Amino acid sequence: MMDYLAVKWLHIVASTLLFGTGIGSAFYLLTAVVSRQPAYVARITRWVVRADWIFTATTAVAQPITGAWMLRKAAWPLDAAWVTWSIALYVVAMACWIPVVWLQMRMRDLAGGADRASQPLPAAFWSCFRWWFALGVPALFAFLAIFWLMVAKPT
Repeated sequence: MMDYLAVKWLHIVASTLLFGTGIGSAFYLLTAVVSRQPAYVARITRWVVRADWIFTATTAVAQPITGAWMLRKAAWPLDAAWVTWSIALYVVAMACWIPVVWLQMRMRDLAGGADRASQPLPAAFWSCFRWWFALGVPALFAFLAIFWLMVAKPT
């Protein structure tokens, strides 16, 4: 029982870090982009990319591992509706996150180049930003739905 509670605690902490880092990164990057100041955008995107690699990547790996372990220990069937939906939504969220990381690195580089050249943010930056935003919305709602499924476990 103690092993299960420890893994459940890790699962909850990892989900909190995963979601919290995503929300925090989105907030800071969005506020930086609204400023339209290449130096500020470059600085913030550098930190957002670091946060994604340190927190999001590690917790994104921890979630399915701890989740699978708990399912096995609690003898929950993989075909339970809440489990199936949680897994599907997690795949959607991760499918959105992977290109978002690449977009953030690209935005970081474009903003840094604009800053060094004393130029405004280029059109390529704004294209990346639109894709970043468009991918962030379904990921956000997928994670919110997963939280609900984890708590409610509807049948």
